[in-house]
Amino acid sequence: MTSSSHLTYIRSHLLRIRHRRDHPDHQGMRLDPYPLAQFPVLHPDPIAVYNADNLRLSEHSYPVSALQRKYEHLRSLPLPLIDQAKPLLLIGSDMPHLLIPVQPVCMGPPNGPIAVCTRLGWTLQASYSRMCLWQIDTLPYVNEKTATRSKQDQYALTLLQTHTTKVEVSGVMRYATPLLRRPNAELLKAPKEAVMANLRSTERKLTKDLRRAESYCSEMRKLQEAGYVAEISSQEADQSLESWYIPHHMVTHNNKDRIVFNCSYSFQGHALNDILLPGPILGPSLLGVMLRFREHPVAISGDVKGMFHQVRLLPSDKPIVRFLWRDMQRTEQPKIYEWQVLPFGTTCSPCCTIYALQEIAQNHPQADPALVRTVKSSFYVDNCLHSLQTVAEARTLVDDLRQLLLTGGFELRQWASNRPEVIQHLPSEARSQNSELWLSQKSTDLLEGTLGLLWNCLTDSFSYKPSQSGCLEPTLRNVYSVLASQYDPLGYLIPFTTRAKVLVQDLWKNNLGWDDPITSDSLLTRWQDWQQELQNLNRIAIPRCYTPIVGHVEILNRDLHIFCDASERAYGSVAYMRTENSEGHVHVSFVLAHSRVAPRKQMTIPRLELSAALTGAQVANILQSELTVDISRVILWSDSATVLQWLKSDSCRYKVFVGTWVAEIQSLTNIESWRYVDSVSNPADIITRGQPLKDLIPPGRWSNGPNFLHQPESCWPTLPADEPEPEAELKKSAVCLHVSTSPDIPLPDANQFSTWTELLKASVTSHHGAAPSTTQSIDDSERYISAEKLLIQRAQKDSFPEEFKALATERPLPSNSRLASLSPEYDKASGLIRVGGRLRHAKHMELDAIHPIVLDPQHNLTKLLIKDCDSSLFHPGPERVFAELRRRYWILRGREAIKKHQYQCMDCQKCRAKPGIPRMADLPPTRLRLYKPPFYSTGMDCFGPFTVKIGRRTEKRWGIVFKCLTTRCAHLDLLESLDTDAFLMSLRRFIARRGKPFELLCDNGTNFVGGDKEMKAAYDAMVPQLRDQLAEQQISFRFIPPGAPHFGGAWEREVKSVKQALKVVLKDQTVTETVLRTVLIEVEGILNAKPLGYVSSDVSDLDPVTPSILLMGRHDSSLPQVLYDSSNLLGTRRWKHSQVLADHFWSRFIHYYLPNLQERQKWRTDGREIGLDQVVLIVDPRACWPNIS
Repeated sequence: MTSSSHLTYIRSHLLRIRHRRDHPDHQGMRLDPYPLAQFPVLHPDPIAVYNADNLRLSEHSYPVSALQRKYEHLRSLPLPLIDQAKPLLLIGSDMPHLLIPVQPVCMGPPNGPIAVCTRLGWTLQASYSRMCLWQIDTLPYVNEKTATRSKQDQYALTLLQTHTTKVEVSGVMRYATPLLRRPNAELLKAPKEAVMANLRSTERKLTKDLRRAESYCSEMRKLQEAGYVAEISSQEADQSLESWYIPHHMVTHNNKDRIVFNCSYSFQGHALNDILLPGPILGPSLLGVMLRFREHPVAISGDVKGMFHQVRLLPSDKPIVRFLWRDMQRTEQPKIYEWQVLPFGTTCSPCCTIYALQEIAQNHPQADPALVRTVKSSFYVDNCLHSLQTVAEARTLVDDLRQLLLTGGFELRQWASNRPEVIQHLPSEARSQNSELWLSQKSTDLLEGTLGLLWNCLTDSFSYKPSQSGCLEPTLRNVYSVLASQYDPLGYLIPFTTRAKVLVQDLWKNNLGWDDPITSDSLLTRWQDWQQELQNLNRIAIPRCYTPIVGHVEILNRDLHIFCDASERAYGSVAYMRTENSEGHVHVSFVLAHSRVAPRKQMTIPRLELSAALTGAQVANILQSELTVDISRVILWSDSATVLQWLKSDSCRYKVFVGTWVAEIQSLTNIESWRYVDSVSNPADIITRGQPLKDLIPPGRWSNGPNFLHQPESCWPTLPADEPEPEAELKKSAVCLHVSTSPDIPLPDANQFSTWTELLKASVTSHHGAAPSTTQSIDDSERYISAEKLLIQRAQKDSFPEEFKALATERPLPSNSRLASLSPEYDKASGLIRVGGRLRHAKHMELDAIHPIVLDPQHNLTKLLIKDCDSSLFHPGPERVFAELRRRYWILRGREAIKKHQYQCMDCQKCRAKPGIPRMADLPPTRLRLYKPPFYSTGMDCFGPFTVKIGRRTEKRWGIVFKCLTTRCAHLDLLESLDTDAFLMSLRRFIARRGKPFELLCDNGTNFVGGDKEMKAAYDAMVPQLRDQLAEQQISFRFIPPGAPHFGGAWEREVKSVKQALKVVLKDQTVTETVLRTVLIEVEGILNAKPLGYVSSDVSDLDPVTPSILLMGRHDSSLPQVLYDSSNLLGTRRWKHSQVLADHFWSRFIHYYLPNLQERQKWRTDGREIGLDQVVLIVDPRACWPNIS
């Protein structure tokens, strides 16, 4: 429900009514064709809604339970749980009676959710934000039209410019910045009791780990000793207008313990970060810093010590950044501390710190302009990465930067360089640990962390951190997780990661849930192969510098070459820098790559190639704006001659998609810089096909570019002869011509015939009689073809009169025509309307398949064609009929028409009818004989046969199962033969061991149909004698209904369990009778030890109830029995013990097992009642069901 939409929309498949087409004037939603449906409901006024094939609204999931726990005003409201719900109806402002509240609005704290009760129920209104993986994987390309700062960013920058001051701390002038509060932000007020529970929880966890507790206390003491936090008294805290306490806890990252202050903690709907602005992005992009870091031969890197903590807070902001701590003295009252500096965790800390850092360089009177540029362009938060031409320049810059930033309290340390003489003069505490080892010649394994990559100073190359994916279960969530963890700012791994992105797209096509395992063998193999290749990640080494050091040779020019390519699965671009020196030496190095997976909605290859060209233009724009070295020229390459033709033409000539992209590319690049490259020489082709990780190890075509770049320009590829421009993307112009048609020949009415064959024969006779002079020389087959064309032509004139007239005279179709999406054409040879479509260039296809004949599903001729095709194919599924008809005809909404016919076709119904199943009945009394001995109501069944060894020969044996229908106890025995005597002997053994049953239920003979013939014959022979023998023993003997084996599901399930166990134990072995009997009794013990209810994982809970408790007084036959001395064998103690066990069983049986039988797992609704004189089908072998009434 939204008031932002001025119309109401509904998904098309929910409508089962006829509607008329209309084009509403709507904005903001991209919907498919918009037919307006008038609902014929019992209402004084008709309700008008617009339906669409796709509302383009994503699935929604809302944590309703979590919101109700967090916000008190929502707890009593009946809010439904919404988990992955797909919106099917969008109610707009044209239904105001459904949007207005019918009760007072239920409001909570500011910025919290609001509950509104409408006529349709309670609704929630709240803000919602998320960041998608595609946003993280997006180039930092900014269009000039969107480069201006937002109002919030401008307001935050004004706060910094107005309120930032300098304060003296321990003899050093430091910057103090304000916290960037939102305009009109409320004062924060919360008692310290709000975070006491969090403090106690943290202390309890630390008590269990003394090492972490000591580390926690040590970090807190360091904060106090450094002056970053200060203790205040309770009186000072109470006098503040504002007071906010931040909870804290410890996390372990990279084997290092860190204290985290949770500035997003919420109390009564308020949170510190909610009232703070993030501020504008003042520093350079990470990609820009990395690109400039690779420009020159000498590289340096450094780190600002405790960067956030070097910027002070204004006194007015300190009360809202307090926290509690008592040095693990849990019996004492906690002390109150205030942050004196910017803490980690606040939303605005990065912006404030970078602003202070840049102010130092900007306001220093003696700062060199090059030094100021370095501070503004080479610092990514607290990391400094820069490259220079010579060692002397680098050494001077390091010294100047350290002195400059020390004037503002920022200490640069952790210095590293690929040239040791640059940092050799620095004190050891200012150098990185690896650099110190290098200088002392104690190690050559120098891997410095540089913005997520590893920099080997010795080889001056980048490498990747080893993957920590481990052996994760192959689910969609884990695939996403491993893919997103592959950090690759330069895009060097794109040919490898594109394979995983395409795999993710294929997983989505299979409709997998986040935690569903991958079941497809091909997809699972692709994922396992890709994950296995991650082991080669540490073998990738990318040279840091674009141009290697070759003496003091002058560089004549640097060119950027960007290659673009696309396929049906992915598209992208890759950039190389080609450097040529005065000696004629040419060096080509990888710079940057970017790719995207092709959209799920199929696009033409030329459009995908155009999208690849756009990514290439954006890459070129980024490189030109971020690199500081002189670039002689930028050349862009594509292997699509069609795209190159589009770029050289006026964008207004083309349809919206092509025209918009062409205009964007033309604004970003010089059209003269675009050139043609063949697919074999195009390195971007590696992106679209994917590549194993081992093939990306330098050197190679991917790392060093195509071979022709290493040669003179005269050897570079050139564009072949001009190809014809594709007409599909050109805007069409209409030409009106006059044509005349011959008078219609009288034909029989299609409504008067029941089959297509009869109609066609009648049409041949009518046509032949009407024009004897023209048909005398025509054979019979051509007469039928001619009659068919005339029939279809008349049907098209009846169904599409305006379209037929317009197409016959070569005029454009009406704007609201049903045929607009088919691009219909008038076939002058046959006089019929055919689909224009997009397959006109397809070879080896018939005309009818490329341009099928258009038909209306409501016309009777179309219905006869569907009926004839359905009958000739022997009534298959609708898709088979649809595919056969589509070879010649294009029936509008064809599937719907075919399904409607098959729903009315008696032959189809016979093949697809399902028997009516009644609602599952209540449990019979035999299942509910409570407080009765085991096997009081018993079901029995036979199974087998099994082959056993008797000496050197083999014989057959059968198994018999007795199942207590109430307590689920099982008794297994072995039958030597299938006769009455063998069964009665088994029954006597059963009664002797388990007691005489009150009633005995058995399968009816018809339930053996299709089973073992020998068992069925023996069963039929023994039943008369069996009934008499059991009657003499006063045992009620009954059969379950014939043809209904589910009535014996209790013992049938045990038979299945026995067979499974025997299959596992015996496999295909032939054993002796003794072994088989032993195995059966062991299986009986396993079945009786099976829990009847839920097994709790809590060790304090009671053991689950099992049939063994009632039979043996314990769960497992292997457990020892309770022993009594000889004087108490017949005493009351033993009797009471057995009674307690029985009462314990029945008590838990009634409370924990019986309630589980309440649910109906299937057959939950009553089947359709069969009335008198109603035609029905009797369930017999398929396709032979007789009709009766």
